[in-house]
Amino acid sequence: MRFLLRRLALFVAALIVISGVIFMALRVLPGDVASVMAGMNSPPSRVAALRSQLGLDRPLAQQYLDWAGALLHGDFGVSMLTGRTISAQVGARASVTFPLIAMGIAIALLIGIPLGCASSLARSERLRTLFHALAIVGGSIPALWGGLLLILLLGKGVGLIGLFPSQGFPQEGWAAFPRALSSLALPALAVGIIVGAGLMRYTRAALGELLSSSAIDMAMACGMTRTRAMLTVGLRLAMPQLVSVIGLTFAEMITGVMVIENLFDLPGLGEGLITDVGNRDLIAVQGELFMLAAFFLAIGLIVDLLHRALDPRLNDAEGREL
Repeated sequence: MRFLLRRLALFVAALIVISGVIFMALRVLPGDVASVMAGMNSPPSRVAALRSQLGLDRPLAQQYLDWAGALLHGDFGVSMLTGRTISAQVGARASVTFPLIAMGIAIALLIGIPLGCASSLARSERLRTLFHALAIVGGSIPALWGGLLLILLLGKGVGLIGLFPSQGFPQEGWAAFPRALSSLALPALAVGIIVGAGLMRYTRAALGELLSSSAIDMAMACGMTRTRAMLTVGLRLAMPQLVSVIGLTFAEMITGVMVIENLFDLPGLGEGLITDVGNRDLIAVQGELFMLAAFFLAIGLIVDLLHRALDPRLNDAEGREL
């Protein structure tokens, strides 16, 4: 409980600091959102009226306190240009981005962990070299180039084997489930291959450190084969490290899929954030950035708690220190 309370206190403190950084960073950008909304040829009186209506003429400290107070009540603001609430905009875009990330992570796990285990257990030098080369090549493929190759290979209308759509997302969203799922197949595969190569290297390194450990020797002394000892005892001991890698990878993929979303014309968080920044919609951008930052911090908190649950030695070490 003490550990949880300390982590929650750090979580709240980090949110406060990040909110201030986001607010000030957006205010130093050149341009004026009131001028954008009023139009290029609008008279100064129209621009001034918009600035007063949007609260942009008040001191920065007052603007920040008003925004922070609204955040405490779950109000992330209203877009200056579209009139929609930020929560609604982010929710609509997240319904594309988060399923894409989840599918990409699932593909990465199916690729990375089995191949990482096979690489660490391979006895043949040629086979180990082959796995090593696959990990390097897969991890070094640029997302844009990998996505283009998949479109040329599997995209409908342009690919050699037209299996999946290569552009767009159904206007009905997930109400048209089969079409929505097929629209994310190629982007998820592009993300999954690259991330899976990284997970393969992490799994191989984590299990490689355990090959000569006393835990594996003890398991083999109890009658297990080397392979079974590594897949049961070794993989369980490496799981806390892998959970940390997977959790941080999941958080990083929110911004990492921006290129993929633009390539496949998906209306996700990355594409929306770029559009809002270009339109100088400060309220939308600061709300979206704060929600993304809160999500990153929440993932870190969850990873810490899972790490704690999977490795009881951390609790014992803290108990001895206390």
